[in-house]
Amino acid sequence: MQDTTFNPKLLKTRPHFEILNGMRGLAALVIVVFHFMEIIISDFSRIHIAHGFLAVDFFFVLSGFVIAYAYDNRVADMGLKTFVKLRLIRLQPLVVVGSILGLFTFFFDPYSNLYGVYGFGQTAMLFITSLFMIPYPVVSERYFNLFNLNAPSWSLFWEYVANLAYATILFRASKKILATVSLIAAAALFYISWQYGNLLGGWNDETFLHGFARISFSFTMGMLVHRSGWIIKNRLGLIGMCALLMLAFLTPYNEQWSWLVEPLIVVFYFPLLVSLGAGASLSSKLHKINKLSGDISYPLYMTHYPFMWVFANYVVAEQPSMSTLAWVIPISTILLVALAYVVMETIDTPIRSYLKTQLKTKVIK
Repeated sequence: MQDTTFNPKLLKTRPHFEILNGMRGLAALVIVVFHFMEIIISDFSRIHIAHGFLAVDFFFVLSGFVIAYAYDNRVADMGLKTFVKLRLIRLQPLVVVGSILGLFTFFFDPYSNLYGVYGFGQTAMLFITSLFMIPYPVVSERYFNLFNLNAPSWSLFWEYVANLAYATILFRASKKILATVSLIAAAALFYISWQYGNLLGGWNDETFLHGFARISFSFTMGMLVHRSGWIIKNRLGLIGMCALLMLAFLTPYNEQWSWLVEPLIVVFYFPLLVSLGAGASLSSKLHKINKLSGDISYPLYMTHYPFMWVFANYVVAEQPSMSTLAWVIPISTILLVALAYVVMETIDTPIRSYLKTQLKTKVIK
């Protein structure tokens, strides 16, 4: 018998903004390439994709926009418990997969023996805190990352915080309140960038609160873009939008001016890109590649970094030449994309489909 207190239609997702999904995939790939490059080149001014780390801020703006679009008209009726379940179904399976991969490389990295240093107890604690998204910055060899087994989880931690804030407070917030929060957070971004020289922080113990500033601005601004209807119709298409997105990542790194350039990109350029991406039309010829790009973006983001630790230790131990790295990095990138695809097809998608079916079944009983 159907529960009259809950409408199962509230579990149905709304149609996606297709090109924004494709752009997300490009941003995830840029993150992977950036992580390779920052390991082998310490001088950011020599990295052509030096602002690739700002892809995280693009993700945050996109998340605020998409969450507001997908849930504004149903979260009040849905309730906090169901909302949390839906977000856990969407995000948590790959948190678990990333933690397992991180544990695997922690044990079997041929170029280091961190398990020998930290032992069973600390390693178990690293794994448990990674599974439950509890920051635990204790591994000095990994620069006190908040999540030492899978470093990108720091942004997922703030994603969870933003989602909870949305379901409890922000979904009721007026546009004026969202604008006020965005303005304060934008000021914080400019201040942090001025103090530290860039917006690269948020991933370790020292810069923990930088992550709060980054998610606070970008998530609320994404919500504001949706709530205000700032969707700009255009004919740029997938290729045009991806080209505009790449301009942000390819912006040259200048030690003297990057403290100003980076918050300008985040505060003004990324919201504009989301507005344009939401208003762009996708060519039918590019539908498949666009869908694959969007589908694989989160799996790629959450599975690549455990192998970056192995790569970093390989670089230190073997000191490969740039000519060797010129083929090692592209091949490794292809393999990481392939791994992400396999994880998506065999683990993430089936588990999410099963869990969502179970949730729907419980609702209508």
